[in-house]
Amino acid sequence: MKFAAIDIGSNAVRLLLARVIEESDPPLFKKEVLVRMPLRLGDDAFGQGRISAEKAQRLVDTMSGFRHLIQAYPALDYAAYATSAMREAKNADVVVKRVEKTTGISIQVIDGAREAEVIYANHIEHRLDPNRNYLYLDVGGGSTEVTFIAKGRMVAKESFPLGGVRALRGKLDPRVVATLRQWIESHHEQYGSMIAIGSGGNINSIYKMARVKQGKPLDVERLRAIRNTLRSYSLEERIVTLNLRPDRADVVVFACDLYLNAMKWGGISKMVVPQVGLADGIVHLLYNRHRRRGRRLKTAA
Repeated sequence: MKFAAIDIGSNAVRLLLARVIEESDPPLFKKEVLVRMPLRLGDDAFGQGRISAEKAQRLVDTMSGFRHLIQAYPALDYAAYATSAMREAKNADVVVKRVEKTTGISIQVIDGAREAEVIYANHIEHRLDPNRNYLYLDVGGGSTEVTFIAKGRMVAKESFPLGGVRALRGKLDPRVVATLRQWIESHHEQYGSMIAIGSGGNINSIYKMARVKQGKPLDVERLRAIRNTLRSYSLEERIVTLNLRPDRADVVVFACDLYLNAMKWGGISKMVVPQVGLADGIVHLLYNRHRRRGRRLKTAA
């Protein structure tokens, strides 16, 4: 089975084309194509409160290209989810309708709680120790999603308006940072030790810089060393010397700081980085939906 997932984030817009191989047990989710467009809708949404005409047209053009790729793949089904920037843009409804009218792609603007649910749909904790507690963190361009998992069971999830693009626009609220800290500390106090799970583009880039063996956790000392290295370089040096994309080089320091703070607040020394994100969660949801439909059809027959 082939599926397509579109993640319309605050920093970039991504298309993931993925195949699910059911012959494997459990089913194998194989990423085959990932296309990323650095639109940075958050610049408009967090700065002006709306998506500009220029960015709206670029989004339409991007979705048009994605539509052709989805058809060429071809995907059995697709879903397009928009997150923090679009949910804060006053003209999001107009932009969504324009995209659908022009390209046929229907965009769902999801709230923070739903975003956390979709990220959790990857269920990476099923591959980890069922007797441990995990703090699932995704630091994006506009928001940070956190999920607490106690011994294989999701206990709580929350979304906070904290992100790299928002920070660049000077739109961070210290009270939100304090609330996130309280949220993490309270779960640490109640449940004890935990391990971090990091997802999203920022931590994936950091993990590559760490040069940790694939599948091995990233320890807090190595993460701190990378943060210090990033801070010691200018923006241009991060792009040229560290080979970071321009739209990653200016937000990754904020993300690194937030991951480090979250680990400190939770008394965490190690982070697992499965290199998945919202788009991967969308593929899982699509696959599960088609499995349920298949079971219903078999029952009806």
